[in-house]
Amino acid sequence: MNRGQLSGALFSASNFDARKRVFSFAGSLGTPAATPVAFRRVILMSRLTIAVVGASKDRRKFGNRAVRAYARQDWDVYPVNPHEASIEGWRVYRSIDEIPIERLDRVSLYVPPEVGMQLVEGIARRQPRELWLNPGAESQELIARAQALGLDVVVACSIVDIGESPAL
Repeated sequence: MNRGQLSGALFSASNFDARKRVFSFAGSLGTPAATPVAFRRVILMSRLTIAVVGASKDRRKFGNRAVRAYARQDWDVYPVNPHEASIEGWRVYRSIDEIPIERLDRVSLYVPPEVGMQLVEGIARRQPRELWLNPGAESQELIARAQALGLDVVVACSIVDIGESPAL
């Protein structure tokens, strides 16, 4: 099967989340080196998406470090900050509602919990696959509200999750 046939076979079925299935398959093979080259190519054709809420121009802040880390890992990055126009060369969106894609894979919060409480309903309307509450962005109230809205909440450093160091 050539690359075109493989891609067509994986992405043509209706009601089929090909990206999730390919990642599950590839992940079940173990290390990236054990993943067949054809499947690694398919994975690269379907980039993951992230909204970094609280993105910053200040390179010392984690909201900026996240934008750079996800870009290095080849994610489609959507920085969100109502006070900026661009960050690290990426267009910045004033709110999560302005992001022009159908579905986000991940939303990562770099804002205080009080701000997160104001944003969580808008995030839930976007139905991301995951909501990451980074250190300092979490509170019991925010976690409970996000879960009540049906969000898959992860309380951890999203930069570390993609194999990057937050110190960079």
